[in-house]
Amino acid sequence: MGTITTDDGTTIFYKDWGPRDGQPIVFHHGWPLSADDWDNQMLFFLSHGYRVIAHDRRGHGRSTQTSTGHDMDTYAADVIALTDALDLRGAFHVGHSTGGGEVTRYAARAKPGRVAKAVLVGAVPPIMVKSESNPGGTPIEVFDGFRSALAANRAQLYIEVPTGPFYGFNRAGANVSQGLIDNWWRQGMMGAANAHYECIKAFSETDFTEDLKKIDVPVLVMHGKDDQIVPYDDSGPLSAKLLKNGTLKSYEGLPHGMLSTHPDVTNPDILEFFQSS
Repeated sequence: MGTITTDDGTTIFYKDWGPRDGQPIVFHHGWPLSADDWDNQMLFFLSHGYRVIAHDRRGHGRSTQTSTGHDMDTYAADVIALTDALDLRGAFHVGHSTGGGEVTRYAARAKPGRVAKAVLVGAVPPIMVKSESNPGGTPIEVFDGFRSALAANRAQLYIEVPTGPFYGFNRAGANVSQGLIDNWWRQGMMGAANAHYECIKAFSETDFTEDLKKIDVPVLVMHGKDDQIVPYDDSGPLSAKLLKNGTLKSYEGLPHGMLSTHPDVTNPDILEFFQSS
């Protein structure tokens, strides 16, 4: 574990496990979570000899609860600061949900040689919110509802989201894990309400179309077809088409949080992609 300090004085907390000469994998968490959401993946890839790194986004987890910078440009700048400080070269980057947007914005701006491959899992690109140019998107009223619920009773919202749509535990026959629900709530409540509130705009209204077009490295786009948070049809297939070297892998019946509910399926697929030439 360690920290870096960005140019605006923000402290970014990160975990850094494994051999320093190992192939680095950087994990980018979703809203409103933290680096802890990657425990399963970090242990899995650590066991395969990789150097695994995960950070808490500003305003999340153990990083500084800032009053500013809760936007994708700043999130990407923070990742640039982290990868510069650790001098990560030829790294693999894996982003889930909001973290997938962060990876996309970062990879489009990263210094040459910093990124070797990327994985976007249930990720928010190209853009979530519905508009004339994105008629299949999610209506702004849905995100307004999230903001209202967060402001009214964040603790209750952070029970309802993982209990319901995030992990698909609202589906008939779902294998409900109280541990996942409790851990989601724990991670969420560690962060700052203002950061989480403003991040809703960042993940829902940021247009990543041009970022996706700029990325040259191979990118694996993984998306569950029963994703109730980031709808499949308006995300995964569209991102894969915009990427120069993108591969779409769809998962029938899997939820938004499939990395946690089905790591036995997703982890080997990511490993195969990393090991492929």
